[in-house]
Amino acid sequence: MSTEQIQRRKLYQEVLDRLLLRIRSGELPPGHHLPSERELMEQYGVGRVAVREALQELARSGIIEISHGERARVVVPTAHLLINQIAGGARHLLSAQPGMLDHLKEARVFLEAGLASLAAERATPQDVARLRARLAEQRAAMVELDVFLDRDMAFHREIATVSGNPIFPAIVEAMFNWASEYYQSIVRAPGAEELTLAEHERIIEAIAAHQPAEAAQAMRDHLLRANALYRQIQAEPALDLPS
Repeated sequence: MSTEQIQRRKLYQEVLDRLLLRIRSGELPPGHHLPSERELMEQYGVGRVAVREALQELARSGIIEISHGERARVVVPTAHLLINQIAGGARHLLSAQPGMLDHLKEARVFLEAGLASLAAERATPQDVARLRARLAEQRAAMVELDVFLDRDMAFHREIATVSGNPIFPAIVEAMFNWASEYYQSIVRAPGAEELTLAEHERIIEAIAAHQPAEAAQAMRDHLLRANALYRQIQAEPALDLPS
């Protein structure tokens, strides 16, 4: 016979569960507003604090959106929104455990090499045209570091978009943003901009020629070169220290 005690639950957790059930059942579909706080209080026989805590938990989870002066609204789910929910935790993990950055870089190489290969298989002339447009936009932003970095991310996201799977662009952008400080160091390196553009051009040419293996290798070379350059940037200050 089990002797494990039954755990007490707070009122807001009961409200939370009931609201989740209504949302998942379709009674409160994406885009629709929830009942007002007062209506929820009356429906569930609880106080305002329990209702507000339940709504705040749903908002933190990205399930509803709370705007001042308006009733909470069920959010239309997207892959980008889902992955963005873990952004804060991912950045904290990277700062608390620096070794995780190497794991993230390895994961990014694996993912994006595969996406470049997939893009080479599936790319239409319109897809290739968009990739060339992203490259032209990045080249035009060479004198603006922040813009150049944004355009760099846009280029990689465009390759992921060619897959037709909406989860891939969201993951690529998330990985890029989680380690944004690492990429800023690389972009600031002298001559890195021209090299980045040349490598992007090589990736595009392989995709346009429908050469999956070449596209994957071009992407792999690009990202591994960036990783090696980052290690070089990290090491250089130590060389200037007095012995």
